[in-house]
Amino acid sequence: MSRLVLVLGDQLSPRLSSLKAADRQRDTVLMAEVWAEATYVPHHKKKLAFVFSAMRHFAEELRSNGWRVIYRRLDETGEASSLSSEVTRGLRETGATGVLVTEPGEWRLREDMATWPARLGVPVDCREDDRFLCSHADFRAWADGRRQFRMEYFYRDMRRRTGLLMDGDEPAGGRWNFDAENRKRAERDLLMPTPLRVTPDAITRDVLDLVGSRFSGNFGTLEPFWFAVTRHDAEAALDRFIADALPRFGDFQDAMLEGERFLYHSVLSTYINIGLLDPLDVCMKAETAWRNGAVPLNSAEGFIRQILGWREYVRGIYWLRMPEYVSLNTLGHTRPLPAFYWTGDTQMACLRSAIGQTRDEAYAHHIQRLMLTGNFALLAGIDPAAVHEWYLAVYADAYEWVEVPNTIGISQFADGGLLASKPYASSGAYISRMSDHCRGCRYDVKQRTGDKACPFNALYWDFLARHRTRFEGNPRMAQMYRTMDRMGEAALAEARARGQRLLATIDTL
Repeated sequence: MSRLVLVLGDQLSPRLSSLKAADRQRDTVLMAEVWAEATYVPHHKKKLAFVFSAMRHFAEELRSNGWRVIYRRLDETGEASSLSSEVTRGLRETGATGVLVTEPGEWRLREDMATWPARLGVPVDCREDDRFLCSHADFRAWADGRRQFRMEYFYRDMRRRTGLLMDGDEPAGGRWNFDAENRKRAERDLLMPTPLRVTPDAITRDVLDLVGSRFSGNFGTLEPFWFAVTRHDAEAALDRFIADALPRFGDFQDAMLEGERFLYHSVLSTYINIGLLDPLDVCMKAETAWRNGAVPLNSAEGFIRQILGWREYVRGIYWLRMPEYVSLNTLGHTRPLPAFYWTGDTQMACLRSAIGQTRDEAYAHHIQRLMLTGNFALLAGIDPAAVHEWYLAVYADAYEWVEVPNTIGISQFADGGLLASKPYASSGAYISRMSDHCRGCRYDVKQRTGDKACPFNALYWDFLARHRTRFEGNPRMAQMYRTMDRMGEAALAEARARGQRLLATIDTL
């Protein structure tokens, strides 16, 4: 008896649970580029090229390690192809009597796979994805009985469980996080490192030609393409980040500079989320750099928290609360996504920079996503489902399990505060404090009203006024409402009128 071992495009790890359970001598690995997965959202061209190229390279890695691999390219599977159709084809060709797979990272795929035994007529063994550090059962146990799910407490439990950055039973340095030290503004005189850039090989060039011809109308630029698409190059990118950027990552992780697309960020989430890097290995290397004195504790802790804390946390939330979670809209926001999210054609310098970078790199760091594109969408009352689909489409590291909680719960507060203790809403003052975007902007960040006033300012006060009943009792927002009350009714009315005018002409901002 033999089985067909299906490996999905974001499961490119030799330690995958399905591969560990398979028999190299009898079983056959199936990997397939299928139209249904390539088109269910309008993926960024670079994301498609990255996934397809990494898949093809991983198939070669498996073959070199003794696996029998069937690999179907997009031009072989056709526009009617799906995962189930390719599994059906693979079963027929191999005569396999069962399917072995690691659970997918998206609810829709897991639900579809639940129907496969009846549809395919063979048993389907779906294994839990143990590349994550917190199992479904462990997260459910942590969440049980909690009315609100605060990442900080989950993160502390994960530190204790893994021993990362711990001195016995206490956190290293006597504190669980160093956020107070990690909010410095970056200046132009800093020496900026760059992520490792890899020259495309023949496999990647073939993929670039494919994507360029088949997905020419998709969002984003395709070249220059520099992502690592092999495990070896992804590990080299990790080593480069730890040596060159991690020492100052903590200080400037929230900073933004016009024209500086990466600052001290790692761009490693793209490689971790697809399986080229192991999350625990990444955290352990960062911790080792701190213990060896090469990296300050605030940087090592801030970086590890993003993986051990946020990444594991949002994955747990996703599987705990789907499928209803993705459709939550507590604030009742229904406005369509502005057209400039797809073009970058806006006079707001901060959004023009973040969206232009997204178009060119399929990447933006967490503050650009949260406090620029996400903040504007929240203030403007954009439908959270539209925001979710945009984020899922445009970033190379975006898969639904990580993107939905970050968008629905954190960025858009659409879950009513299950994840976040308050909305991540701000006026232009925050953007001015953490970036230099405002210096060359057509709008004046210091003005609240008038045609030249920063749109974030009027929209911020209009947002607070619209949702006052919901938020004025929130202790973390009390100061905001006290400030609003000191404005006086006339000034608030003027700001709100400006906000409504902006919303009426939102695509021209």
